[in-house]
Amino acid sequence: MATQGKELAVQSIRNLLEKAKPQIAMALPRHITPDRMIRVALTSIQKTPKLLECDQISLLGCIVQAAQLGLEPDGITGFAYLVPFWNSTKKITEVQLIPGYKGLMNLARRSGEIGAIEARVVYQKDQFDYAFGIKPKLYHVPYHAPDAGEVTHVYAIAHFKDGSMPQYDVMTIEGINKIRNRSKAKTAGPWVTDFEEMAKKTVIRRLLKYAPTSVEVQKAIALDERADAGIPQDMSAIVDVTNLGEEAKPQEVKATELFKNGDMVGDAQEPA
Repeated sequence: MATQGKELAVQSIRNLLEKAKPQIAMALPRHITPDRMIRVALTSIQKTPKLLECDQISLLGCIVQAAQLGLEPDGITGFAYLVPFWNSTKKITEVQLIPGYKGLMNLARRSGEIGAIEARVVYQKDQFDYAFGIKPKLYHVPYHAPDAGEVTHVYAIAHFKDGSMPQYDVMTIEGINKIRNRSKAKTAGPWVTDFEEMAKKTVIRRLLKYAPTSVEVQKAIALDERADAGIPQDMSAIVDVTNLGEEAKPQEVKATELFKNGDMVGDAQEPA
């Protein structure tokens, strides 16, 4: 995209976000202002130029949804990401909101049920043992050396505010790879560059699906699972297009080299 065209696209999105500021403000929790959310979104968009080619209403929908969850989609802190997605049904490039593993943990802590949550990777030379059932146990002593070996397991623990027994889940590396192999982005992005962080996110997501949490946590998990499976999130459905003007028209944007045969490649990834 030429410099002038990029500037025009950024200005168009900025105008759209300003017109939608009341919607964004209504969705946000008190600790985030609408001006900050718009600024964070614009910064993220300019760092990922492919977002400028996406349907703007799906982009706005992702920002409104991020506001409802109270997660800033800056693509840096690990809370949430705005990612281009080729919708093969509509034949347009849309935006998907991808919660990061830090975002899932943040939402879990904010749910009021969970006091702390953690995830760890186990290596071959670590001392590790676990059991489920009537007498559950989880024992892990890291090897603490560069030659600790390959990853064998990943686990997550949720500690509850009411003092009840912590809840945990353990996944083998084989189980993690089964989840990875179902992902549309299994050969690109963080599954390649930041495998351990994605493995942590996978086990946290599975743990939180069955832990007492909040509607926001379950919504974030559902969004993440749809994105992982390559299913459209239909974010435009949550946007009120009243008074948005010309910017509210769908963008008939064609797929670029970013997407091939329905698989996400290149920039379509969740950074660590």
